[in-house]
Amino acid sequence: MIAYSGGVDSTFLLKVARDVLGDKVLAVTASSLTYPADEIKNAKKMAQSLGIGHLTIRTGELSNSRFTRNSLRRCYWCKRELFSKLVSLAKKYKLNYVLDGSNYDDQKDFRPGMQAALEFGIRSPLKEAGFTKDEIREHSKKLGLATWNKPSFACLASRFPYGMRITEERLKKVDKAERFLRNFGITQVRVRHYNYIARIEVLRDQMPKLFQEAVRDKIVNKFKKLGYTYVTVDLQGYRSGSMTEMTKDEKNIP
Repeated sequence: MIAYSGGVDSTFLLKVARDVLGDKVLAVTASSLTYPADEIKNAKKMAQSLGIGHLTIRTGELSNSRFTRNSLRRCYWCKRELFSKLVSLAKKYKLNYVLDGSNYDDQKDFRPGMQAALEFGIRSPLKEAGFTKDEIREHSKKLGLATWNKPSFACLASRFPYGMRITEERLKKVDKAERFLRNFGITQVRVRHYNYIARIEVLRDQMPKLFQEAVRDKIVNKFKKLGYTYVTVDLQGYRSGSMTEMTKDEKNIP
């Protein structure tokens, strides 16, 4: 069983597993408000195109106060619920292993969800084999996978500063904001949410698009309608894990 998000890593893993194991592979995608509906649809289509059985399960992170209070261990509680359900489902389908798409580079980032993976015996073949993100993209392209150049995506909960409660309303707000920005050809985007302030992260070479007068005005108007008073652009550009930058000196994770 493969925890399948539809992203670059898990799609590559799914393709190789299918080539090696044939029909002994089952993809499972978790659906919740922390992931846009389009991502779920795309994961389903990709699994079907690869000829792999696919299931969608519902997870309820927002009903778990340990998740919604958004401590530094937020991802642990999310993954704990997901892996618990996957392990149970694997037993039902008589599957011996549950895999995820973590890669070798993920070890450099702050990922408390990896602890949950260890606790539930989840295997990460790409990480174990030493595959980096760039290598996965390279081999995905060779295999003809449409996801080879797909922008990196993280769950919408990562858009909020630690300590800010995660709510359905806030998740929907940042989802709408990011979808709007993608209409202008912005491929890699994060809208970091600070109550009435939106901090937009895009790749540096795509920043000029934001400053075209017509585009800028549309973005400001849209974001104000969504409830943001101030709309800002992070001049440092998009980077994974920017919300942990203020916590790097923390010695104890709450």
